[in-house]
Amino acid sequence: MSKKLLLGDEAIALGAIHAGLSGVYAYPGTPSTEITEFIQGNALAKERGIHSRWSTNEKTAMEAALGMSFMGKRALVCMKHVGLNVCADPFVNSGMTGVNGGVIVLVADDPSMHSSQDEQDSRFYGKFALIPTFEPSNQQEAYDMMEVAFSFSESIKLPVLMRVTTRMAHSRAVVVCADVPRQQNKLNYNAVAANWVLLPANARKRNDVVTAQQAELEQAAVDSPYNIYKEGTDKKLGILASGIGFNYVNECFPEGCPYPILKISQYPLPKTLVRRLLDECEQVLIVEEGQPFIEDQVRGVADLKTVHGKLDGALPRTGELNPDIVKKALGMETGQCFDPCADVAPRPPALCQGCGHRDVYAALNEVLKEYDNPRVFGDIGCYTLGFLPPFRAIHSCVDMGASITMAKGASDAGQWPAVAIIGDSTFTHSGMTGLLDAINENADITVIISDNLTTGMTGGQDSAGTNKFEAICRGLGLSDEHLKVVVPLPKNMPEITQTIRDEINYHGTSVIIPRRECMQTLQRHLKQKKAAEKK
Repeated sequence: MSKKLLLGDEAIALGAIHAGLSGVYAYPGTPSTEITEFIQGNALAKERGIHSRWSTNEKTAMEAALGMSFMGKRALVCMKHVGLNVCADPFVNSGMTGVNGGVIVLVADDPSMHSSQDEQDSRFYGKFALIPTFEPSNQQEAYDMMEVAFSFSESIKLPVLMRVTTRMAHSRAVVVCADVPRQQNKLNYNAVAANWVLLPANARKRNDVVTAQQAELEQAAVDSPYNIYKEGTDKKLGILASGIGFNYVNECFPEGCPYPILKISQYPLPKTLVRRLLDECEQVLIVEEGQPFIEDQVRGVADLKTVHGKLDGALPRTGELNPDIVKKALGMETGQCFDPCADVAPRPPALCQGCGHRDVYAALNEVLKEYDNPRVFGDIGCYTLGFLPPFRAIHSCVDMGASITMAKGASDAGQWPAVAIIGDSTFTHSGMTGLLDAINENADITVIISDNLTTGMTGGQDSAGTNKFEAICRGLGLSDEHLKVVVPLPKNMPEITQTIRDEINYHGTSVIIPRRECMQTLQRHLKQKKAAEKK
């Protein structure tokens, strides 16, 4: 056995490689990005030819992983919580098809919304899809669970959802790793076509099978080595803690917790263990990161006066937990060790100096002064910061790809001018279909695809459509006359502003592509070039 200091994301990635992974499929999204990046840079993964190229979006990632599973091999799908919304169709249906090779769908939730639109709790998706869910409480469990979850997936013939949160993904710990990694599965043809062809007649049969499996899955959770009932001497209180919440409870009691603790890291909720805690203790505190997923279920079978957590205000309903918050819920004194330091000035995010998005917004704002009530619909990426000073340039940002479709809807309502601004990676992720809708109706909108030649917001990963955007737009039916490419630099401001003005005044669908490489990736590429020249 060897020891390594790993991020939670890295522990997941290495655990998957050592568990015989054949392919990882993902779209970059904080806090899940480092999983795929680790696999991309891992020597054993390269030696074994493990697939690790970024997918265009989470839906294509999930579907490709199902294809690998169909052929008997193990596949990992990675995304942040809002990405699970994008792949909800294949994810939920994967509960009906089942799997051949093991499939783990790794979702990184983001309580406190450090880099997200909401605090969605992905455990609800597992329950909804009748799919078992794992939730590691530390980095060692994250590593160990990969082999356990892959094997479990193959034994029950269902995918497994694994949920982590930001602190788990981005904190480090020493992990003991196996010295002899498991070999990859061999290609096989054991997938039963009738299970994978979801015609109603087939799907009804599978639905009966999957529904009948739920008792088996719950018993597996009761027997799981990751669901632990720890005895305590003081039965006035019992603590039910899940995932990283279990770590926070332990930090409150360095000498050992006097109360019984039920640790939950595998779902469906093991009701037998929960009933034992409720029967033995006068009161129960539920410590879980995210929404009151467990608490809702426990309150359905318990005396409401005995259950405390997020729903009765013992713990905050929003934001991340930490040991201070848990101590307060336990009635303990706290030194507020985890509060932000009052002496540190806040540092709001801003577009990098020299960023091409800055020149795009400067030009757009200059032109829009000429119009009454212009509306600019934004999207997910670095350029969302155009909402902040000094630009104050966008009026909406809802989800990946929504800029184009919202601009079209506003135009349908009679708004003019209606402008959409979307990044290159976001456009290929989920903007292309919206543009097709607009082109089919010749909607009176101007679409700006701000192309910085990378997926900038998550660290400079490859963008699926690089050097293809003009061809994509033409393929969707856009005329060359209203497809313009500009270089966003201050010296080109007269050309850019005139191009924007001309396309706004054209009453139909037009696309402008300002193209200049991201400053961060440019600097990285220049360093790599210099290093190569020295050799």
